[in-house]
Amino acid sequence: MTYQALARKWRPKTFAELVGQEHVVTALTNALTRGRLHHAYLLTGTRGVGKTTIARILAKSLNCATGVTATPCGACDACRDIDAGRFVDLLELDAASNTGVDNMREILDNARYAPTTGRYKVYLIDEVHMLSKGAFNSMLKTLEEPPEHVKFVLATTDPQKIPVTVLSRCLQFNLKPLPAGDIAARVEAILGQEGVEHDAGAVALLAGAARGSLRDALSLLDQAIAYGGGEVRESAVRAMLGVVDRDAVYRIVAALAAGDGPAMLAEVDALGARGLSPAAALDELAALFHRIAVAQVVPEAARNFEDAGQVEAFAARFAAEDVQLAYQIATQGRADLAVAPDESIGLAMTLLRLLAFDVRSTTGSSPAGREADGRTAAPAANVGSVRSARPAAVPAPPAAAPRAAAPAGDGRPLPDDPGQWPAYVAALRLTGMAAQLAAQTELRAVEGHVVNLRLPASHKHLADRAYADKLKAALEQACGRKLMLAFEVGEAAPASLAAQEKRERDEVRERNEAAFRAEPFVRDLVEQFDARIRPDSIKPL
Repeated sequence: MTYQALARKWRPKTFAELVGQEHVVTALTNALTRGRLHHAYLLTGTRGVGKTTIARILAKSLNCATGVTATPCGACDACRDIDAGRFVDLLELDAASNTGVDNMREILDNARYAPTTGRYKVYLIDEVHMLSKGAFNSMLKTLEEPPEHVKFVLATTDPQKIPVTVLSRCLQFNLKPLPAGDIAARVEAILGQEGVEHDAGAVALLAGAARGSLRDALSLLDQAIAYGGGEVRESAVRAMLGVVDRDAVYRIVAALAAGDGPAMLAEVDALGARGLSPAAALDELAALFHRIAVAQVVPEAARNFEDAGQVEAFAARFAAEDVQLAYQIATQGRADLAVAPDESIGLAMTLLRLLAFDVRSTTGSSPAGREADGRTAAPAANVGSVRSARPAAVPAPPAAAPRAAAPAGDGRPLPDDPGQWPAYVAALRLTGMAAQLAAQTELRAVEGHVVNLRLPASHKHLADRAYADKLKAALEQACGRKLMLAFEVGEAAPASLAAQEKRERDEVRERNEAAFRAEPFVRDLVEQFDARIRPDSIKPL
């Protein structure tokens, strides 16, 4: 018996079977029902989201023996032939291998002739962005004035490469990546139809690994069935995908809560011995901190988590601001793996950074760096960095080298009121570009060790590692504790030192100009000679 891959076997054959593309299905269904058909459609989206499938269903809808309909019968010769890939009036072309002008002219010359067996000739051109400029030009006339019996369906994963002259002649539908929940539901249904034993954890892992592509999910499902000997179990899928076991991540967070550095590093060694990816470990770690944050801020939403009990237990052990910082450190550590000497070292340094920034429970034991009475002592090392406050922020510079001890401090705590920030930074011993950076920032909030600053978009270049490190060092010297700076790039910062100084200069200039205009001699000149005053030329003596 010939085995058929699940992605082919379970390809949707009607619009009703499509998953996650309701906006496209609704538009095409209404157009077919009302007879308002365009001559050219452009389907865009990542791989495996249904572009070719929609094109084939549209071809069936146009050529079904029951007539043009949004619900093709699936039983007539045209429907069966299209499903089998042998319908003569459905021409599927791969633009990657037919890129030239001659290929396109040959194809379009054939469009003049009437359909052989169907009602319409349907041209499905996949990865159309791969066509050459000349091939696109040869299409334009046919796309603009096609024969009545021809419909074009163009599919691409990269619409930016398609000329605007072609885009303007097509109805464009953007197919979105499928949510993991929709993929999981479809995989679950297929496993039920196939009679394969499985568990929900395995299905969730496959849906997450598919990254929005149902075809990728079914390909992984094929692999998982083979790997698991006819069953799909979470442990086997984790091993197949190289995904870190949640229990290992729980142990890391538990060790962090207790301030147990050796236990955390032991987990790094254990992951390496099992050949698991440090990147996957940090992904799982960041995902766990996300669930903990949800449990702390929106408790009712956390009850749907599979590990709700474990998450709620961790949520009670960490401060909310520490969870936010831990998530930021985990995601930044994931990004830093590419430049780490070794991925295992990158993972270890990320965990050490969590310890260095004292992201741990106040209910834990008394490790080094935490005094017996529960008060936090100065940590042995201070890892400084500049991180982004949100996706629109400037990229975070790499972490600076550890210092021997936290700064002693000048006894000036950081201000809570943004209005006090200009005077605070004006007193810092900064020069050059670091002073410019300090002057342009506006204090947004101080959350634990994190100082959130706003920086105007016109000055985002000042958030360079060298300048940011100097500002951070000056702030640490002033307040006497280790800090982390987060820059939010946005609109002008009205509560910055630079903005305050500009307002003062403007006020002085306005007073000087008013005094100059009030001079009798100046008034006489203006009145007698219709003179004009140049405000920028007024200089106080």
